[in-house]
Amino acid sequence: MANFFKAVAKPKVSNAPLTARIEKLDINGVGIARLNKKPLFIFGALPGEVVTAKIIEQKSKYARAKVITINQKSDYRVTPECQHFGLCGGCDLQMLALSEQLVFKQQKITELFSRSFSANNLAAKIEQADLPWQVPIKSEPWHYRRKARIGVQFDKNGQAIIGFRQKSTNQLAAIKSCPVLVEPLNTIFPILKKLLAQLTVKAAIGHIEVIQADVNQLANEQFASKVVLVVRQLKAMNKPDNQLWQQFAKQYAWHVIIDDGNKQTPIENAESKLSYSLSDGNKIYFASSDFIQINHQVNNAMINQALNWLSVDETDKVLDLFCGLGNFSLALAKNAKLVVGVEGVQVMVDKATHNAQVNGLTHCQFHQADLNGDWLATAWATEQAFDKVLLDPARAGAEQAVKQIAKLKIPTVLYVSCDPATLARDSAILVAQGYKIKKISLMDMFSQTKHVETMVLFTL
Repeated sequence: MANFFKAVAKPKVSNAPLTARIEKLDINGVGIARLNKKPLFIFGALPGEVVTAKIIEQKSKYARAKVITINQKSDYRVTPECQHFGLCGGCDLQMLALSEQLVFKQQKITELFSRSFSANNLAAKIEQADLPWQVPIKSEPWHYRRKARIGVQFDKNGQAIIGFRQKSTNQLAAIKSCPVLVEPLNTIFPILKKLLAQLTVKAAIGHIEVIQADVNQLANEQFASKVVLVVRQLKAMNKPDNQLWQQFAKQYAWHVIIDDGNKQTPIENAESKLSYSLSDGNKIYFASSDFIQINHQVNNAMINQALNWLSVDETDKVLDLFCGLGNFSLALAKNAKLVVGVEGVQVMVDKATHNAQVNGLTHCQFHQADLNGDWLATAWATEQAFDKVLLDPARAGAEQAVKQIAKLKIPTVLYVSCDPATLARDSAILVAQGYKIKKISLMDMFSQTKHVETMVLFTL
């Protein structure tokens, strides 16, 4: 018997405005109300508010709506600082008072832990009130971001649009200023727009990465804080455009690097090094393409807290997994007997080794390994009995790594996370293997946004 396809009719979206009371925020910071016993997600609405909204998406299990008017405002609603709020896809918690942003982020982490522990039959080992929360790490709520990628698009008339992506689209919001960027990056947008308007080869740029870094030119070890621009060039740059970039670089004291997709070339044709300094005096050298912590103040506080929580002394052998450029490794090496840093990419291992050498740290070593694979049999894992381990993985977390840490029975584990969902998953693994959560704190690396970093201390 033949089966014929029959299209399923999509639920009709009502154009009629509705009134809703917001119960809470979901983990993405979106207000949740109820519509016919199913969740109604309303971006920009806060708990306790009564809003008039219009449905923009209707699904069988939920609906989405946008706010038309706020009839009853939350006591914690504030006026957004940024003129582009609501159009730009970033900084989506600006309408919420900073103190309540921290409350929301702590509740988000707690909820994800509760879900993960319940899913792993560990509910008895943790209750919402039982997480040993410590004072959060905070920084200035504005002008904290020292690195960002600015998108560039061209309209049909060849006019450049410069900014960040709009929410849920690939289209750019034309940005005039960005108050979360450090000065002078926050006001660079109109300058870049003026420059791009003068280029002879249009639509030649994909994006421009801006970085506030210490720049050392001609290897004379004389560093100065400088704006670094990495220009992703999609077409070969001709001489007039090269001269234009040189002119602007000289006028605004920029360090400009052209990235053609294969190599990066400083437009001044001068040798240069980029770095940032830590509060303990260590200097981290990096390339413009390397990952660095974008909030300098929180990064320093995070490193200091890690040292404090681990109580590292001259007898300790410390394993630093996902060590990157050595952001934690160098600080640990100033206090420990031995630090072994491990990273998945050999280039990063080489850079971490270089950073240790130039900072005069001899009792640390770095190795390459796939930390998502089986590394228990490697020489660096078997030759030492580690007292403590620090891990700072990417958003995917460290599921395989924590399983192997548990097998090694390393007594103290410090987990630094940029994704609370994978942190909750990995924490459940450690707790199931006998570890206890001794301390936990959120780190407000990305103020005004839903994103949160977390530090957790485990002990056997």
